[in-house]
Amino acid sequence: MAGLRDKRRRIAVLVAGMVLLGAMGWPGRSAAYEEIAVRNGGTLTGRVVLNGPVPEPRVFSLVLYPFGPFCKRISDGQGHVLLQEFLVGSEGGLQDAVVTVQHVSQGKPFPPIKNEFVAVDCMFHPADVPQAEQYIVTEKGRLTHAHPVVAILQNHQPISVINKDPIIHNGQVFQSERGNIVLNFPLPVSAEPRGGPIHFEPGKRIAQMICGMHEFMQSWGFMVDNPYYARTKRDGRFSIDTLPPGTYTVSAWHPHLQPIERSITIRAGETTAIDFTFDARTVVRPSYESQEKFRIGPESKPHEHLQGGECEPPYCTPK
Repeated sequence: MAGLRDKRRRIAVLVAGMVLLGAMGWPGRSAAYEEIAVRNGGTLTGRVVLNGPVPEPRVFSLVLYPFGPFCKRISDGQGHVLLQEFLVGSEGGLQDAVVTVQHVSQGKPFPPIKNEFVAVDCMFHPADVPQAEQYIVTEKGRLTHAHPVVAILQNHQPISVINKDPIIHNGQVFQSERGNIVLNFPLPVSAEPRGGPIHFEPGKRIAQMICGMHEFMQSWGFMVDNPYYARTKRDGRFSIDTLPPGTYTVSAWHPHLQPIERSITIRAGETTAIDFTFDARTVVRPSYESQEKFRIGPESKPHEHLQGGECEPPYCTPK
């Protein structure tokens, strides 16, 4: 009898462990999405805009980071990297907002998403973003790096980065809702991709990738679990097609802004429009990224010591 009780106890522990792993989101298990033939599906279109003044860029001094002179292509010409995180087009159109239709269990094909990036010119970019979209020409005719470029990610899939720079970097992927790191990998000078699988907790969607050596190398990602998503261009417009008829919750998200959710009903064969408006005054950055307290602003004198008086390179920029 004692042997039978021990056997039952071991089985109970095993079953409990399997239930716990399932609740935690056991790595490798597939999402509950079924591909079906969608006949006479509907289309969701709309626009994402940002109201109010465009938030100012964060400022990083290149002399504070290793191999800083190499990164000067993305600088302002005076030794600073200006991280412009809000790219707004005409009439307030917001670029790089991610629009997703939530809780879709059946629908059009959902091929695995390749979480592939490149490190080039001291910035992370999704590998499929052409160089023409990485830079913009300002009103004064100056070439400026367009950042961030937000990527669409899929949980439990590997993330890979190819370092195309002649200097070393370090990739760190964070689960932003919790602030904890989920992946850390070196990026030596190599044509070989580096990285590894990413496993986010169930329900967590926001990712941030930062170089451990160059803090201004930042890219964002948003996890999706079905194929009904879109990422806006400079005009802020989006389109999502082949949606099975029904009522859904639609979410719009952009880095440093809280997601906006709306309910929408999709009818067979019809196009339904929905717009999202973000308020620039609600932008929230983590306290450790506050420009006012922890960044060198454009008004600073880069050839002077922060505590007053002059200092010498490499800690200051020569006059």
